Amino acid sequence: MMADKVILGENCVYSSDCEKTGLNNNILVCGSSGCGKTMSISEPRLLATSNSSLVATVTKRRIVNKYKSLFIERGYDVQDLDFVNPRRGDIGYDPLDYVSSYQDITYLAEGVVKANPRKEKSSADPYWDEAATSLLSAEIAYTLMTKDNASFTDVLKMHDSLNFEEYGGQIQTSYDEKFEFLAEKDPTCFAVSCWKSFHQLPIKTAACVFGTLNTTIDTIFSPELRKMMSMSRKVNFCDLASKKTVLFVTTSPVNPSLNCFVNMFYGHVFKQLFEFAENQVTGTLPVPVHVLCDDFATGSRILNFPEYISIFREKKISVTLLLQSESQLESMYGSDQATTIINNCDTYLYMGGMDLRTAQNVSLRLNVPLDEVLYMPIGQEILFRRGQRPIVTRRYDINKNPLYKQITEQYEQSLNVVR
Repeated sequence: MMADKVILGENCVYSSDCEKTGLNNNILVCGSSGCGKTMSISEPRLLATSNSSLVATVTKRRIVNKYKSLFIERGYDVQDLDFVNPRRGDIGYDPLDYVSSYQDITYLAEGVVKANPRKEKSSADPYWDEAATSLLSAEIAYTLMTKDNASFTDVLKMHDSLNFEEYGGQIQTSYDEKFEFLAEKDPTCFAVSCWKSFHQLPIKTAACVFGTLNTTIDTIFSPELRKMMSMSRKVNFCDLASKKTVLFVTTSPVNPSLNCFVNMFYGHVFKQLFEFAENQVTGTLPVPVHVLCDDFATGSRILNFPEYISIFREKKISVTLLLQSESQLESMYGSDQATTIINNCDTYLYMGGMDLRTAQNVSLRLNVPLDEVLYMPIGQEILFRRGQRPIVTRRYDINKNPLYKQITEQYEQSLNVVR
């Protein structure tokens, strides 16, 4: 299979063949809002992709509508997942589809519990998260055991109907009899074990755990997302790894809770791709998959991402992470994990900004005074590739690309026809 080209700046076009370059294909892009990350990084990636599969996060619907036909012409299976308005897309996503073990249940429950953006900066005892994870794990396991073709909306309905009160100094809930019935059949049942972990809490503690989980669920799972999880056609991550596929993921630049759900989705993307690769004779994906993550450090952390990125290359997975600053990444993941993520990106592109910490780090890498980085002219960028001298260049001017001109003209003509 031929390797796709990677466009990073003026006269900065590289091969994505890791064997030839000796580098991984992970790219970290830092640039303030409005610096041109979409038109000089994201859209050139779309133009240059013709062999590998691609998961592309977009916040502008016009990009999806503009590039769909290009990928169809290139023989791609085009999938459109719209978290903002699911009815505009043609595919849904249900996190319960990827549960096949008790470990998967815990992974999903933990992902939901930690998806609340307010938790990322909280110093609360992890005990609270663990208790909430036990409760949600019990609800997930119970739903899977008692309902055919269950979806995560069924889990949410169960949680919505759960209520409890104090009785004799202990918790009494509306689901006690159901879990007692399960316990009689199998006392070691996973659902029962998780339920007992929650049920044995003091009533005030249980009320706090339940209230916190309620807030998280209400924040993340809007009525639109609940409908999306019930759509007949769902995302199949094996498609990405088996045939040329582009999956457009539309999210919102102004809705943090939606970004939390999107990042939970990406956690499943990486987990499923890893497991698929592990089951191949070669231990790698048959078709390389690149994931383009716009506004990467927003919403919530992607579960286990620092561990995933360190072994992306050997599985033929790669990412482009678009950030506003290194400080943003550090705020989300903490200093050590942010450093791990940065160090596992063999390509680093700085497009300018006013964040002092980022500018300081770039000046050290470039070995120039800080003010040369802070006051870098608009449109200029600094490119670092492991094992190579840094390059100071201009950002890529997509308007000079003949294919971009052609696609743009066709798109504008289609809009005129609709009008």
